[in-house]
Amino acid sequence: MAFFDQLQHETTEARTQLFSAPIFERAFTGDITLELYVDFLTQAYHHVKHTVPLLMSVGGKLPESKEWLRNAVAEYIEEELGHQEWILNDIAACGADKEAVRNSAPGLHTELMVAYAYDMVQRVNPLGFFGMVHVLEGTSITSADKAAESIQKTLNLPDKAFSYLRSHGALDQSHVKFFEGLMNQIVDADEQQLILTAAKRFYYLYGNIFRSLTGDKMPCTA
Repeated sequence: MAFFDQLQHETTEARTQLFSAPIFERAFTGDITLELYVDFLTQAYHHVKHTVPLLMSVGGKLPESKEWLRNAVAEYIEEELGHQEWILNDIAACGADKEAVRNSAPGLHTELMVAYAYDMVQRVNPLGFFGMVHVLEGTSITSADKAAESIQKTLNLPDKAFSYLRSHGALDQSHVKFFEGLMNQIVDADEQQLILTAAKRFYYLYGNIFRSLTGDKMPCTA
């Protein structure tokens, strides 16, 4: 089995746990308020703004033997630049104060996920960060477009309030194919296990962000 397929298969339970967060059903069925959508965008801002700094750290810490992967990280950086500003603009299009969001503190579970990402890169192994990439890319293409359509219909918001969700929806399929090709070049069993373990934990941490938005109970294990 190719490693990407193994990654998909072995994270099935963790992925199911994330999508069982009640906010997904609420978004898909129109049971959502403007406040909740802005809260979601706020926490998205607080983790997305770290994507480029994290990728820069990954690129700097990869060994020479992973130069091919460093080149891929450089591509990721170029594509991810400025995405946090898209989110702030979405927030403004919802009628909320984007500068207040910029200057706000992240929620507890958002901060924990970001902290784990930095710790993985700096202390453990930069390859573990690709567990987070797997979670964020896969979650986006699975749910973003459908959620955007339902939320827009319910709240009657303009298109410019959904640049983040729609940019990370079906159009992100090419990113997943790119990621699949990278992961299939990881052939060392220990490196594969590291990415698998990290992905499962990122699913748990990301799921907790979604649950915290609606005050729902967190799962007991990662």
